Amino acid sequence: MLGESQVHHGPFNDRAYLFHLELVDLPGITGRLFALARGRGYSRLFARVPAAACGHFVSSGYLPRARIPGLYRGEEDGYYMAAYRDPLQSDWLDGIDDVLGVAEEKRRKNAASPALDPGFTCTPATPADAPALAAIYRKVFLTYPIPVHDPAYLMREMQKHHRFFCIRDGEKIAAIASAAADPEGQFAEMTGFATLPEYRGHGFSGRLLQQMETKMRSIGIKTAFAIVRARSYPANITFARAGYTHAGTVPGCVNICGSLEDMSVWYRLLDDRMAAPPRDRSGRTGSARGKE
Repeated sequence: MLGESQVHHGPFNDRAYLFHLELVDLPGITGRLFALARGRGYSRLFARVPAAACGHFVSSGYLPRARIPGLYRGEEDGYYMAAYRDPLQSDWLDGIDDVLGVAEEKRRKNAASPALDPGFTCTPATPADAPALAAIYRKVFLTYPIPVHDPAYLMREMQKHHRFFCIRDGEKIAAIASAAADPEGQFAEMTGFATLPEYRGHGFSGRLLQQMETKMRSIGIKTAFAIVRARSYPANITFARAGYTHAGTVPGCVNICGSLEDMSVWYRLLDDRMAAPPRDRSGRTGSARGKE
């Protein structure tokens, strides 16, 4: 904790990440974050903040990399802000436009309508499933930004507002995903998608996403979003087909699958309100190229 605000940090992801900002900690929180990063040797700083705090972070050296309309209670936009103590490589966006172009083309040609094959069921996971979930995460992800490989961690998260869902082949769990809900902010991050290799190609991610959206609506969540590997065609296609909008891309923000990766942000307004006018793929009104 820095003041009343929650920060996730560590050398594994080489970052300090302001996960939850309390406005009472402004204006000093940005200086405290930089001091934390310098003291620990982190090269990256990230912050998820409401629109009311965006200008303050910009004046402190951050850039808005993604904008999620109506993130907070369906009313106030949210921003993913980033600051780097080392300059970004000039070619960091290479390949991302192609992934997004393919995802948008798939959206137009084939809207998601996931249905399970006979013999499969989609159900909520329980704490008793934690060892099996952790085993799947260990098999699918060499590294992951949070300790999903640890059953104890998963069980602790289930006791909070983290809802896990799974596709079962009889008694065997074939695929998993989770929705990390913020009841106060009325938003949820759709995350932790993992399918065992022998079960890929069945559209399980889309089915899990549909199930989680239904659950989130039932508990009053208004906005859903996801942070996915920017160069993963399957991940970006899944959210485009499900009606999500690309909100921007955050460079080098998580350690996943063995390296630090750029991550794209997708969002959907679950109450079906009219979406805000689209921004460019950096989450801003202008191009991100050459402006780091």
